[in-house]
Amino acid sequence: MSITFDKKHELIEQYKTHEKDTGSPEVQVAILTERINTLTEHFKTHKKDHHSRRGLLKLVNQRKRLLSYLQMTEIGRYRALIARLGLRR
Repeated sequence: MSITFDKKHELIEQYKTHEKDTGSPEVQVAILTERINTLTEHFKTHKKDHHSRRGLLKLVNQRKRLLSYLQMTEIGRYRALIARLGLRR
């Protein structure tokens, strides 16, 4: 249920802020969003997988913390990121 190396590398290339960036909030939120979407698709067929559901909730809360940090520090980057990812509809 994790994402592949190629997909992760592609997300890093899309959301990096400078050449050697791998850990900025934008990159972390993009990777978490991809993992959340993958798990959400998994739960459409495996409704009783409660152990993975706990992991999903942990991922959602981690993404929420990163987004709130980004919102408090740099509101412009926050707004651009949620627009690119399609969050907060």
